[in-house]
Amino acid sequence: MTQPLPAASAAAARDASRRTTGIVIPVYLPPEMDDTDAIALLEDNLAACMAAVDDPATICLVADGTDCGATVVHALASRHGTDFVVSPTNRGKLHALRLGMERLGERARLQWFATIDADGDHFANELVNLVRAGIYAQQERGATGVHVLGRRISRHRPMGWLRGELEELADRVLLDAMAYDAAIRDRPLRLALATTLEEFPDFHSGFKLFSRQVMEAVFLRPPDFCGVDESAYYRHGCEAVMTVEAHLAGADLVLVNRTTLNEQPVSTFGRLDRERLVADKIVWPCRRLKVPPHFLDQWLCNHMPRLLLPTLVPEGKRELVAIRQLIAAEYDLPAIAPDDLTMGPLFL
Repeated sequence: MTQPLPAASAAAARDASRRTTGIVIPVYLPPEMDDTDAIALLEDNLAACMAAVDDPATICLVADGTDCGATVVHALASRHGTDFVVSPTNRGKLHALRLGMERLGERARLQWFATIDADGDHFANELVNLVRAGIYAQQERGATGVHVLGRRISRHRPMGWLRGELEELADRVLLDAMAYDAAIRDRPLRLALATTLEEFPDFHSGFKLFSRQVMEAVFLRPPDFCGVDESAYYRHGCEAVMTVEAHLAGADLVLVNRTTLNEQPVSTFGRLDRERLVADKIVWPCRRLKVPPHFLDQWLCNHMPRLLLPTLVPEGKRELVAIRQLIAAEYDLPAIAPDDLTMGPLFL
């Protein structure tokens, strides 16, 4: 006797990803830079997204500022029938995503909401895998809210060694902060669907999927800057913000392996103050989750020696010391000798 297909079958996932999934693509084209390559990548990525859905209007392009890609976004939306929004000012990726999610949230039939970057490093044909994992979490594991992360098999190869090391630090601290919050609130951290090959999830991956109720909690509620500059929320710590707000909304975290390019073709990482960037990725979530300063200080001491970055002498140690100094200024942490910060055990 033929058994009915499970709720998380490939057919069900394909139908949900094509019919009830919205995609927000944030677009940032700095006015002072040659954007020829970035536009080509955006067009290629948009074509891939359009092939993944039935209705192009369920894709929302969001220009992060009127002078940061608005003309290109308007032209693409007019040509292909996608939705679009233009932010009056450039405030950061998360602000663009909030505008796009607000727009797509008006479409009542959409039940899943994805974030896909414009640089071509998120493969839209793999969106169905994230949706399938989300359906499984909801219908076969009883999750009431879902946050799916598209996990990169390697951070270092697509982003470079330095950025991979710095994201590892931010990811490790974020996992500690979420576990602390779970213990304080007497709500065990739900990671049964996020079993990974490493010790910590790829929180800062930009390829994400949210069930509707979690999307509304993450993107439609008023922003909570937690006493830090808005750039820490909208720009530097945007991936941590999405992860933390989904966690506080009670979402089950789900991980799905996804493909990356071996080297990112474009990136704005080099345009940012990277020490400030990493510090903000750590400070905002710890503020939001009410982590005591002495806990955060110990987590930094726990994790910085685990990185390979301190083996790059003296540049690696200087990088980590600079990050710790920025965090110390935000949390009024005591001074610490640089060697104490990056020195691990005597023996390996």
